Parts: sequence; C-alpha cells; structure tokens
Amino acid sequence: MMLEREEQQRLEELAKEIRIATLEEFGHLGFGHIGGAMSIVELLAVLYGKVMRYKPEEPRWDGRDWLVLSKGHAGPALYATLALKGFFPYDMLKTLNQGGTNLPSHADRNKTPGVDMTTGSLGQGMSTGLGVALGLKMDGKDNYVYLVLGDGECQEGQIWEGALYGGNAKLDNLIVFVDYNKQQLDGYVDNINPLGDLRAKWETFGWFAQEVDGHDVAQIYEAIRRAQEVEGKSSVIILHTIKGKGCTFAEGVEFNHHMRFTKEQIEQAIAALKGAEGNAV
Repeated sequence: MMLEREEQQRLEELAKEIRIATLEEFGHLGFGHIGGAMSIVELLAVLYGKVMRYKPEEPRWDGRDWLVLSKGHAGPALYATLALKGFFPYDMLKTLNQGGTNLPSHADRNKTPGVDMTTGSLGQGMSTGLGVALGLKMDGKDNYVYLVLGDGECQEGQIWEGALYGGNAKLDNLIVFVDYNKQQLDGYVDNINPLGDLRAKWETFGWFAQEVDGHDVAQIYEAIRRAQEVEGKSSVIILHTIKGKGCTFAEGVEFNHHMRFTKEQIEQAIAALKGAEGNAV
C-alpha cells in the first residue's frame, strides 16, 4: 500500500507539471478560477499518474474509471492533466474559455476528450456520480467512480441527500473526495456556513471516511488504497488543502476563487515552481 520513494517523487513531479500547465493555460486568458484549481492538483496527479484506468486514445473506453469533477470550475486543472496525459494536444490549453473552445470554464463531457461528466452546477455532481456508480454496479462492472466535491459545495442540500443514499446503497465502487481548502467564493467557510466535524457527518451517513493532507501524494494514494479494500461501503476522503496552493499570487489570498492576473504574475509563479531566483511577486 505504501508508495515507493521513486513513485512518490514521480507523482510530485507530475503535480508540479500540472500546476505549471494550469498556470500557462490561465495565462492566455488573464482571469479564472485559479484558487480551487490549484488545490486539487496533487489529487489529480495521484489519480491520473497512478490509480485510474484510462486510455487517452479512447476516452470513452468501456473499461475506464470515471472522474466526476462536481466542482466543475476547477476544470482548468483537469484539462491540464488530460493534456499532459495525451487526451488532446497541449496547445489546446491556449483556448481556455474562449469563443469556440472545447475547454469551457466548467467541465463539459460533450466538448472535452477525457471529461466523463458535465459539471459545475454545484451539488449535481453528487447525484450524477452516484448514478454512474450504481449503473456500473448493476451492469456487473468493476470500474471505479472518483467524485470530487468542494467544501463550499458541501453546503448544498443535494450533497447530503446523496450522502444518505450513498451510505444506504453501499457503493464500494465510489470514492468521494472533499477538497477542504476552507474557502469558498466569497470568503472563509467558517465565516459563512461552518461545516463542523465533516468526517463525523459522513460517518453518520454510513460512509467509510478518512482525512489526509491533500497536498501529500503518498497520503492520498494510501487513503485510496484503504478505501478500495473496504467492501460494502461507499468511501469519502477529506483532503485538507490550501486554496491557490503553489501559486505565488493566489495562495494565502482570501478572495482567490476567481481572479484577474497579469502575464508577469503568471511568469513569476511559474518561475517559482521551477525554482528560479527572483520570483517574488
């Protein structure tokens, strides 16, 4: 279950590549949902670098595992990952959220190769993710469904309706991740609508629940493997993350959900990730 040191380093390097690709992608636009994209990078690195089954040359391959990015505004980080993994040409990242693009602001399965579910209306990914997992079970398939929720999104009633059903349905092919970066669109979660003991809530609904450092690839991987070993229960992994992680002009900023930024800020943030000197903003 433990990651070998070489594997951990490889996934950490992939996470850095995803961050840089995401920043380059945003840089062509000058604005975007940078905070919540940066906080799920390590999760994407583990899923697409180690855990998930997929075929870039055949995005709708029947044997693939599914990713449902319910917090669809983090789509740019997913797009960067898919480009790096060969689902579409890297240069396509330059078209993010522009006229005629196949990379819209929020994830759309009808436009982007490798996107399994259209998402962005917060809460609804919970229902669609549960539906996919249930359908796969009914068809006797062993595909996994990985569902990513935001912490602000967990204030939606639809999440807890889904949690009730998921706990009762015992979908052990479903693993939910909560990107618990403690911030939402207009401030800090605890100042707006505190979530309380999130792990205890999920456990009360009958889920196998874990909490890990969402920027530690080894912890994420080990939690996924533990979840896969549990039979007869849906699983949730609460990822303690930092909104805007690894972005010099976004990390630590309260209103970093959607930001405007300059080309110079992007260049400095990329230089900092690459370890260049003189990278302060």
